[in-house]
Amino acid sequence: MGGAVVDTGNSGVKAPDGGWGWAVLFGCFVITGFSYAFPKAVSVFFKELIREFGVGYSDTAWISSILLAMLYGSGPICSILVNRFGCRPVMMVGGLFASLGMIMASFSTNIIHIYLSTGVITGLGLALNFQPSLIMLNRYFSEKRPLANGLAAAGSPVALCCLSPLGQVLQYKYGWRGGFLILGGILLNCCACGALMRPLKAPPQKSEVDEKENESKPKPKLLDFTVFKDRGFLIYTVAAAIMVLGLFVPPVFVVSYAKELGNEDTKSALLLTILGFIDIFARPTCGIIAGFKWVRPRCVYLFSFAMLFNGTTDLLGSMAKDYPSLVVFCIFFGISYGMVGALQFEVLMAIVGTEKFSSAIGLVLLVEAIAVLVGPPGAGRLLDATKNYMFVFLLAGCEVILSALVLAICNMLFIKRKPQQPDPPAKMEMAINETEMEELNKAPKDNQDNGDGDNGKKQAIEHEAMAKSDDRKVEEPETIEVENASKKVTEPNGVVVEPESSL
Repeated sequence: MGGAVVDTGNSGVKAPDGGWGWAVLFGCFVITGFSYAFPKAVSVFFKELIREFGVGYSDTAWISSILLAMLYGSGPICSILVNRFGCRPVMMVGGLFASLGMIMASFSTNIIHIYLSTGVITGLGLALNFQPSLIMLNRYFSEKRPLANGLAAAGSPVALCCLSPLGQVLQYKYGWRGGFLILGGILLNCCACGALMRPLKAPPQKSEVDEKENESKPKPKLLDFTVFKDRGFLIYTVAAAIMVLGLFVPPVFVVSYAKELGNEDTKSALLLTILGFIDIFARPTCGIIAGFKWVRPRCVYLFSFAMLFNGTTDLLGSMAKDYPSLVVFCIFFGISYGMVGALQFEVLMAIVGTEKFSSAIGLVLLVEAIAVLVGPPGAGRLLDATKNYMFVFLLAGCEVILSALVLAICNMLFIKRKPQQPDPPAKMEMAINETEMEELNKAPKDNQDNGDGDNGKKQAIEHEAMAKSDDRKVEEPETIEVENASKKVTEPNGVVVEPESSL
């Protein structure tokens, strides 16, 4: 692959904000749906796996946990591969890995084989698609980027509403092995989405000077750790890690919570459908709001509000005692969850910029991977100890609210706007004014040295006033005329002569 193919993201090409970018957006929409919905869609096969291999529910739950851990934890590896080879080849190889893992899992003879195939291989393949798709979306959109992020994020609830029923149909007709095999074939669409990620090529060089300047530029680092010097990035990373501890807890436990209150299985599962349906519309709507001119410079605080809204919803949901109250909780949780999903990567893009985004997102996902592995299992242990879902929702709400406060307060205290520097034209005008003042002071001194200082001083002031009115420009010929005029001397008989001729 030549240099024109590898999209380093530092080519100086302006984001088109449309055109082929809409195809890139569609690919990112599909990839986001696969990445976030697939770990949940696989859970419909857990009962069959428990019956097949004689294991417990906690053993099968590790499949989804490993999938999410690979999706988040392999972020730095994805950043290195993208910076080395570009987004398109990495995504196409990732699509092959995702499909291969599910196909291999269909031939598994024990649960360990599924951990390695579905969890590790498919999880790595989805990670190699998810992160590069967001990087390409950031490069193709600038002015419309908030809307593009909102539309791409909507792929998660859409895919969840499609893949979960599809998994149930496949399990009923073909069993879990046939279902895994068909899902592996569906994941080959990741390769097609990767083919849509056409890199933005730099314009042709116009001169040898430009070529020498490009050659002198340092090559981009495979993983840029200098993002940790950015206070905004550090604040975002800490807040995101705290947020992930509690963000995914309510969707995991809300169905069990409804069953605990005495509702039927189908009626309880409908809560996730309601949540996903609201989420579909909340994400694009939040993207549109974030794109407003008066909102976009303050998108960090809008993100803080979204997290605060989500955490408050969890606190109020902990007091639900019947099915209608859980429905209301799912509606408001879907709105707040969609806002968070639409803004989390938009805010990161705004903080670090296009050039460092590929490294920044990999490092952020690595930190979030630790929180993903700690959050839901920790909530499960709390449930085992208390036997009360109220404390689970209270803990999740407090964690998300804490992340909102950290992000908002730290940005107000530690992130300050740089004072505006005077523009170069203003500096030039100041320099011109100083030159005029020097000439104005110089002219009276010359007249005093030549004799009649008062008359020469008046004439010099008149000539200087005429020079100022001429666009406030100081030129050499005008200065010479001012000096010559200042040297003229008036005789008592009214005749004006040059000082040199009087000598």
